[in-house]
Amino acid sequence: MLKKILVIGSFALLAFHGTAEARDQIRIVGSSTVFPFAASVAEQFGLSTKFKTPIVESTGSGGGLKLFCSGVGDQYPDITNASRGIKNSEIKRCAENNIQNIGELMIGYDGIVLANSRKSEVYNLSLRDIFLALARNVPGGDGETTPNMYNTWNEISAELPATNIEVFGPPPTSGTRDAFVELAMEGGCQTFPWIKALKKTDKSAYKSLCHTIREDGRFIESGENDNLIVQKLSANPNALGIFGFSFLDQNADKVQGSIIGGSSPTFENIADGSYPVSRTLYVYFKQAHIGLVPGIAEFLAEFTSEGAWGFDGYLADKGLIPMSDEERASWAKKVKSFANPAL
Repeated sequence: MLKKILVIGSFALLAFHGTAEARDQIRIVGSSTVFPFAASVAEQFGLSTKFKTPIVESTGSGGGLKLFCSGVGDQYPDITNASRGIKNSEIKRCAENNIQNIGELMIGYDGIVLANSRKSEVYNLSLRDIFLALARNVPGGDGETTPNMYNTWNEISAELPATNIEVFGPPPTSGTRDAFVELAMEGGCQTFPWIKALKKTDKSAYKSLCHTIREDGRFIESGENDNLIVQKLSANPNALGIFGFSFLDQNADKVQGSIIGGSSPTFENIADGSYPVSRTLYVYFKQAHIGLVPGIAEFLAEFTSEGAWGFDGYLADKGLIPMSDEERASWAKKVKSFANPAL
């Protein structure tokens, strides 16, 4: 099952130095995966309330948190989206810039897919296959490693196609890449007993081996625009691409998801945790901006409404995998109390 990460810190008010300047429109940055969900909520919010439609930018999870944590005031974003949890280093950066009270909202689940054109056959991959295809160094003999020399998929397994390994994927600033490396690459890396044991004896070497993607042209960084990867797959039927389930769902006429670990990337398999490359999605916001930039609390209320993130909500139609009723109720309550501290 999917892992739930606790809300950062306490919902009690913290001392805060500095105030936001006047601005009448919410500014949101962050994850390309969360972008279509945030944009849908922003559009509905603008149509159904007295507030202006928020500005939503796709900058990647890392890029969004960098902007978000740069300071408080008119020139800094109010909200950032992330397809991974905020890192301790990012919390520290926020604190250094007087952002001392960060709200966290988990909005639902997502699966990371390895997709290809519908003009080709569906790939059936293990986590080990993925690791051996994309790692910079791969296991050799006697606990040694060698630079990755796999050029075609059938060199890894005779059951795979005799096509070149060519995978379009996100850059290091992307939360999708962070999650893919942690879930798929490391998952495959751990199928080698001596590497799994290395985690206890030399964590740095273990992480370097399991998390480092090859740079010899087999993996092609394609920016933060997942729609661009979909276009590349349509033009190159032999290639694979890495992106979130929502983009697969919205482009099902063009691309198909690979089977990974015996499980297809479907709504149901991601929701119940049987699909192995699944993750949680987040929204982070500054309490210091609430009440100073109009509509933030109301925007969060729209995001956590059943009409938005529920099983029959408009975000599910966009590909978001909803949390359980209990999880949604718990997160909505926490965010409401955080966004409305006077209540």
